[in-house]
Amino acid sequence: MVHEKLGASPQALGRLHNDGPELVLADLLYTAARHLDHVHTQFTEAAQGAASTLTHAAAGNASINSRGVLQNTGTQIDILAARRADAVDRLRETISAYRQVAASKSPSRQGTRPRDIPTPKVTITVPPPATTANRGHHR
Repeated sequence: MVHEKLGASPQALGRLHNDGPELVLADLLYTAARHLDHVHTQFTEAAQGAASTLTHAAAGNASINSRGVLQNTGTQIDILAARRADAVDRLRETISAYRQVAASKSPSRQGTRPRDIPTPKVTITVPPPATTANRGHHR
């Protein structure tokens, strides 16, 4: 998401600045992107686990107790989905703030805008939510 919006990875943005608000915001971007990746991984693993549990139960390969098939897993997935959505919102807000600060730089410092640097090989992206089509594939 960061690379798509700013043309550079969060790591590359941090290397563009020595100090000041741009560096602070680049550090926040890096932290927000890592947090989103972490929450997304948790969400994906929980959703894939639930899909596997449901598949086994539907095939009759798992016993179903009185507390239900998923028990607390459904609540956990809902919480993780909400945390993921919040992390996406925080990252978007941080990207917007970084853009505003970078755009307000003085003309003498305009030479190293994020879109002017070469595209790095490492990017942070937000994969789509897990679906039943990709269950069984683990990262």
